[in-house]
Amino acid sequence: MNKQRTPQEMLDLLVQNDAFSKWMGLRNIAIEAGYTKFEYTIVPEMINGLGTVHGGVLFAAADSALAFAANSHDVLSVALEVSISFTKAARLHDVLTVEATEVYSGRKTGVYDIRTHNQKGELVCWFKGTVYKTDRRVGLE
Repeated sequence: MNKQRTPQEMLDLLVQNDAFSKWMGLRNIAIEAGYTKFEYTIVPEMINGLGTVHGGVLFAAADSALAFAANSHDVLSVALEVSISFTKAARLHDVLTVEATEVYSGRKTGVYDIRTHNQKGELVCWFKGTVYKTDRRVGLE
């Protein structure tokens, strides 16, 4: 059996093939078991017709943070249920920080709290994710 990989090794493995997170410009600040913190800068392609950040961008960044935090345990985990509440508009050139924290880790499920703040520390959105833990490891059969 292969030895368990560290959270950093898991992040590196996931990110190497994650073109979407790379396109978003997610930059890792911290990774631990069940936890990750990223930041990214809002660029013109992320703005909607109202002049604010498209909600799908905020959702996608939070979803990526969920995936990285949940898979940091070296167990293939996939989203089972997610929800998001938008609390403050983000704008062009804002630097957003996305922080995913494990709240519960059971044998088959995990629950995560993911919060996005702007450069002023204001809450932009609050995302909750529940994951299903498979019997496999990422990239291994």
